[in-house]
Amino acid sequence: MTRRPPARRRPARRPARRSRRKQHDDAQLLVLVVAAVAACGLLVAAVNWLFAHWWLLVVAAVLADPATVVWWQQRTQRLQQEQARARALRYRLAHLDALSHQQFEFAVRDLMRRDGCRDAVQVGGQGDLGADVKATDPLGRRWVIQCKHRRHGERGAAVGTPELQVLNGTGRPVHGADVVVMMTNGRITQPGRLFAREQRLHLVDRQLLGTWAAGDRPLWELLPALPAPRRPSSLS
Repeated sequence: MTRRPPARRRPARRPARRSRRKQHDDAQLLVLVVAAVAACGLLVAAVNWLFAHWWLLVVAAVLADPATVVWWQQRTQRLQQEQARARALRYRLAHLDALSHQQFEFAVRDLMRRDGCRDAVQVGGQGDLGADVKATDPLGRRWVIQCKHRRHGERGAAVGTPELQVLNGTGRPVHGADVVVMMTNGRITQPGRLFAREQRLHLVDRQLLGTWAAGDRPLWELLPALPAPRRPSSLS
């Protein structure tokens, strides 16, 4: 009996329909990716524009709410009044002598703010490491001030080399100051003055304090040999 040879199986062909569907899906995915990238680009551009023109949002918010207009006017008026009071701030030596040590530190802080140091802050207290007042002047220089208040003013104990040595050891290395100041309503010894000159420390004694506190010139105009400004300003 003759057997027929087995029939050869033809290789299966992939349906053309499935190939076209895959191409269609790939095209849709590509369109979605392009659209997503374009949307992200538009979003970033819009955010950047808003950051560059933030004041338009403020104006829109102000115009949208009459209550906001009133609040903004009152806030602006308060700021102007505070700035006027700060510019008018004056202290006489008799007033400074009558303060406590901490009150003296706050008075020095307020005088630095009067001169344009908006970030002036009182930091004196236990563990202050030689800094009672810190501030940044309009020229970018960082100030560290050590305050030595004497209840009896010029008749009190003089500030000497030991106090200045402590300030010298922390003013620049610890606090990063550009201008390191010892300020007192009393006296400073002659050895202390020599040490301060050698170490580039600045001294504000009773006489200079009286001129500064009762006048209208900023402290950096009264002290000699200050470091160069860190940044330009209208005052430079």
